Order: sequence, then structure tokens, then C-alpha cells
Amino acid sequence: MNEYIGIAVSFLLAGGVAGAMVFLGSTLGKKNPTPEKLAPFECGKEPFAIPMGRLAIKFYLTAILFILFDVELVFLYPWAVVYRSLGFLGLTEMGIFLVVLMVGYIYAWRNGALDWN
Repeated sequence: MNEYIGIAVSFLLAGGVAGAMVFLGSTLGKKNPTPEKLAPFECGKEPFAIPMGRLAIKFYLTAILFILFDVELVFLYPWAVVYRSLGFLGLTEMGIFLVVLMVGYIYAWRNGALDWN
């Protein structure tokens, strides 16, 4: 259990530093709200309407799929570092992981999740 104390201290330290920066920025920062600063900004032009209606789910679905398949690298990199010490069992486990990943990819592809219309 002692080996996790360093990780816990790192998380507490990172959270403390982030919280202190947000707190100090909001309390000590210069506040000069003007109408120009408070106005909504849209690509350098005046906004012509407030967006009403439903947003396309395609943007969120694409982002979720990107994150899903990007997480693959989180598992592939450490595996590649210790590949030789794992032997055949490590190769088999990574093969199973990649097969499951490809099944998810094919499922998303066949359901049209990757089509951008």
C-alpha cells in the first residue's frame, strides 16, 4: 500500500496547484467587463441568430468513436515496451484485444457511424 502514497500525493498536489491557479486568477485578475467583452463572439462576425433546434448527434458520435479508438494507443504503447518479456501469452492477449477492437470498428462501420452525410 505504501507504493500508492506517491501517486496520491501527486494527485493532491496537481489538484491543489490547479485549484490555486483558478482561485488566484478569479480573485486577483483584472476585471473590466465592457459591452464588447460581454457580447457573444462568432467567427469575427456579429451573431445573426441564436441557434435553436436540435444539434446533430453526428458530431458527438464522431468524437466518441475517436476517443474509443484513440484509447487503443494507451494500451498498445506499454505492451510494445515490454513485448519481449511477455512472450507468446502477451502476443495472444494483444491479439484478442485487437480482435475485440476490430469487431467494434466493423460494427460502427456497418451501422453507418463513420459515414459523414
